Amino acid sequence: MRIKLTAIVLMLTLLLSSCATVFKGGTQTVPVNTDPEGAEIIIDGVSYGTTPTSIRLDVDRSYTILLRSPAGEERTFQLRNEIGTLWIVLDVVTGLVPIIVDAATGDWYELTPGEVFVTF
Repeated sequence: MRIKLTAIVLMLTLLLSSCATVFKGGTQTVPVNTDPEGAEIIIDGVSYGTTPTSIRLDVDRSYTILLRSPAGEERTFQLRNEIGTLWIVLDVVTGLVPIIVDAATGDWYELTPGEVFVTF
């Protein structure tokens, strides 16, 4: 009985570990707003609609976002991917497996700042 309980606890620990992978995943929703509203959002040459909106982006890279106002003015905004300190701490506390999984998946990255706001 004790061996079965130990095996179950070990399996649950492995399955529930990797805090960022389990609780956050590899994407982040980023609100995008401008003043005035209605600016076109362009990332890597692809239009993502107009502001205000929220965009779901992969956290494993940084982004340069081009915002084009209805009047034709353009501004760029940088979103950087950085490792979230909280995820590192949680992974270290829970053991080696979470560190390996979150490092391999890149899910411990976060996009900063967490929102885009540009005034034209």
